[in-house]
Amino acid sequence: EDFNVEQLKQMIVSYLEEGPMYYDEDEITDQTMRQMAEDIIREKLLFLLSEEVPHGTAVEIELFKKREDKDLYDIEAVIYCDKDSHKGIVIGKSGSMLKRIGTEARKSMEHTFDFKINLKLWVKVKNDWRNDNRMLNTLGYK
Repeated sequence: EDFNVEQLKQMIVSYLEEGPMYYDEDEITDQTMRQMAEDIIREKLLFLLSEEVPHGTAVEIELFKKREDKDLYDIEAVIYCDKDSHKGIVIGKSGSMLKRIGTEARKSMEHTFDFKINLKLWVKVKNDWRNDNRMLNTLGYK
C-alpha cells in the first residue's frame, strides 16, 4: 500500500538543499547527437527484433554530416551482428525489417533533433565482437 508515501516525499523534499546548476537550463543531455543517433537505432533494434538477436548487435555511426545547401543531415550507420544467422533476421525478407528499423529510427531522430535526416543503414557480421577489445573500444565500450 501507499501508506503515507506522499507525506514522506514532501518531508524528504523539504530537507533538500538547492545545489549548483551543472548544466544550462536548455540542455537536455550530455550526449552528442552522434551518440543519441546510435542510441535511437539501438532502441529500434531492441523493440523490433526478438529474443537474443538485438542483444548481439552493436551500432556504429560512420557519417554524421550536415549538408551545406540544406537543413538536412546525412547519417550513415553500421549495425554489427555477432552471428551470421542474425544478419538475415536484421535485414528481413527483401530488406523489410531493415527498412522498418531505418524508417522508425529516422522519424525518431527527426523528432528529437528537429531537422530532416537522410539515414542509411548497413548490416555487417563481426563474429564474437563482444569479446574483441579493439572492437569494443571502436564502439565506445571502454
